[in-house]
Amino acid sequence: MLRCLLVDDEPLALRLLAGYVERIPFLELVGTCRSAIEAMQVLQREPVDVLFLDVQMPDLTGVEFVRTLRPNAAVVFTTAYKQYAVEGFDLDAVDYLIKPIPFDRFLKAATKVQERLQPAAAAAAAALPTPVPPTPAPAAPAEEYIFVKADYHTQRVTLRDIRYLEGLKDYVKIHTGAGKPLLTLNSLRAFEERLPATEFVRVHRSYIVALSWIDSIRKNRIYMGEVVIPIGDAYAEAFHQLIEQRNMH
Repeated sequence: MLRCLLVDDEPLALRLLAGYVERIPFLELVGTCRSAIEAMQVLQREPVDVLFLDVQMPDLTGVEFVRTLRPNAAVVFTTAYKQYAVEGFDLDAVDYLIKPIPFDRFLKAATKVQERLQPAAAAAAAALPTPVPPTPAPAAPAEEYIFVKADYHTQRVTLRDIRYLEGLKDYVKIHTGAGKPLLTLNSLRAFEERLPATEFVRVHRSYIVALSWIDSIRKNRIYMGEVVIPIGDAYAEAFHQLIEQRNMH
């Protein structure tokens, strides 16, 4: 088992890669970090075999992080910019993944890491016959509603009715399209952590949208009926990457 750490300043990218790690039997997720500084702290207390490391991050880039710290772990760089590939390989990176990253490409990089760090295990796995996948267990029922405090009472809100959430300093407006929005004392981050990531996406520091209610996307704007929601620069790459995964080609 290879213990891996994901480092990316974009929450959607982290969620996508964490989902990939869960699908690969020889990878174990140690944690996810939003910055190289946070990753340093994890490496000081946890053994890590491989870093999946974004190149473009604030304060300290992935390349600067590897040059400075020289982590005792294999490195796979991830980025949307091809021009960093040569620099990454100069630092002895095992692989270099260009966003949007499809699962088969991520699996190939993970296999290359295993071949470098665990050659015997990789060879044994390659020699095994392809197993017949087991019948999947019934999925647990998805959460269908949440309770929020609004207007001096606790209100049940059905998730499929939520179109988008709007952050207003210490409050969040929940827009359902039925009457006036619910105003609750809370943070968008709390909702981002609670709502299912397959259905709700943070697209701006002030907005979370329900994918099922999106009518169209044009440049860095989301159209939901007459509502137009901007896509923030910090969230654009991960959002478009998620949409790309669902595109018909």
